[in-house]
Parts: sequence; structure tokens; C-alpha cells
Amino acid sequence: MKAIVYTQYGAPEVLQLKEVEKPLPKDNEILIRIKATAVNSGDVRLRKADPFAVRFIFGLIKPKINILGSVFSGEVESVGKDVQKFKVGDAVFGHIDMSFGAYAEYKSLSENSSIALKPATISHSEAAVIPFGGVTALYFIKKAMIEPGQKVIVVGASGAVGSAAVQIAKSFGAIVTGVCSTANIALVKSIGADKVIDYTKEDFIQNGETYDVIFDAVNTISVSQSLKSLNKNGKMILSAAGMSEMLQGLWISMTSSKKVMTGVISHNAADIIFLKELIEANKLKPVIDRIYSLEQMAEAHAYVQKGHKKGNIVINI
Repeated sequence: MKAIVYTQYGAPEVLQLKEVEKPLPKDNEILIRIKATAVNSGDVRLRKADPFAVRFIFGLIKPKINILGSVFSGEVESVGKDVQKFKVGDAVFGHIDMSFGAYAEYKSLSENSSIALKPATISHSEAAVIPFGGVTALYFIKKAMIEPGQKVIVVGASGAVGSAAVQIAKSFGAIVTGVCSTANIALVKSIGADKVIDYTKEDFIQNGETYDVIFDAVNTISVSQSLKSLNKNGKMILSAAGMSEMLQGLWISMTSSKKVMTGVISHNAADIIFLKELIEANKLKPVIDRIYSLEQMAEAHAYVQKGHKKGNIVINI
């Protein structure tokens, strides 16, 4: 099968199209023919080994995992003899997590992985972009226990995680303000934000408004300065936090009535099913910036690395 392989950390050019062995599903696994995947910030960080700490988990000198890609949409090609949940021909989508491998024509996964039947109302390209931002936003929104009527502000509202956070927070009944650049105001309004702040013209920290939840999806806010925009028992979500923000957040959570949420997310099949139901209820729409072919993977990575994408980047296989 064709796959995008990398054997060293570095620039987008380390990603090479190669022929590799097609996986065989074990007794409890399904073999998925991948129709589409996506390039996310996590893929870029792993390819570059940035931050350096990536190397302590994924390989000090060179990557242990040679095929990136954590999300997919495709069709079940074959099933192991013990599989109960899926059958050959099922259209499915999901999140592979830390085993990666979606930059390829095939991937075998346990039937108990974070997989669900693809909504019939959207294409494989659209379905593939939902799980990355969707499960990240859902994990933190559930953790923050967002309730109807709460005021939520999403910083980086036009990105993969931010656009999902705006829509999922709205589905929980929140009053949502999105923060983005001038070019993305119409997009953020179109996905349901009640108010949009253009950060090139206004700093939300300085406008006197306070919120029940501040969701920073892009690691651009000052944690200490943003506290004044948080209500007394408010919660700050830092989904893209670095180590310094994590330590600041831990201190704030320990020493005040305000809570800061960071760290590694977890997810399961129930989360993908929840996102599927939101899509079917017209409460979650995929946001796609550009579509590339598998052969254009290096080009797609170079674009994502610039940090200006709107929503998601699709790779059609």
C-alpha cells in the first residue's frame, strides 16, 4: 500500500511517499481503507520534534513511529473473526490517537477504538476533519461542565479546535464569543458565535467583559493577565498549553477559586458517536480550508506550519 513515511525529524520534505506492507487485521480488529485524513498541529509538532520533549516519547534520535496521521474517514474492507460492532462495507470515521498511521491507504484498528459510523450527510473529506478538533474541544468542555447560559469566549475560534469549541459550547447552551482575525470574522459567525472579537482591533482582556469560561485553543493569551476577564469561579481551558502555561495553571488552580485546565486529552468511541450525533442534528459543521492529495503531503504540512489555516486541512487518499 501507499503511505507517507518519515524516518527522521525535520522539514516537510522528510515526508516521503513509499510502498509499505498492508496491515492484516487481528481477530478483534477491522481493516479500514482510508479515504481521507487531515494534517493537524500535532502532526507538524511530531514531524519537527518540537518541543524537544517529543523525542523522549517518540524517539530520541529518530522517530519510532514512521507514519503520522491520527484521524480518518474510510470504509471497512475486512474484519477479524471476533469483530461484532462493524461489518465489511461500513463507512466509518474516528481518531487513532498515539499509534498514528492514517497517512496511508489502510489501517487496522481494534473495533473498540474511537470509531463510529460516518454520518451519511457528509463526505469522507468532511468526516475526517471532525475528530481532531472535535474530541479536543469536547474533552475540555465536558471537563469544564459548561452549562446553558454561561458566557464562553474561544480564542483562536477559526482553527481546528477553536471552530469545534465554538459549535460544541453552543450545543451545550453557552453564549459564545469567538476571537479571530479580520479575515475570519464571517467564518466564526457562520458556525454560530453570538459575538466575534477581531483581535487585531480589540483586546478582550481590556474591554471589561468577564466570562465563565475562557477557552484558548492556540496558546496566544497571557494566562496571568487573562484572569481578570474570568468570573470568580470561572474556568480557563488551555488546550494548546506549553509547560510554562501548565505550571502557571496548576498554581492558579491551587491558590484561587478559579480553575485552569490543561494536559493530554483522552477519548473513546462514545465521544466519536456524540460528535456524529451533533453533525446529524446540524449542530456541528466541518470547517475546511484546503484539500490536498496524499502525494502533496509535504506541501500540506508546509501550509499548516505557517499557522494561518482556517479550520482544517484535508488529505484525500
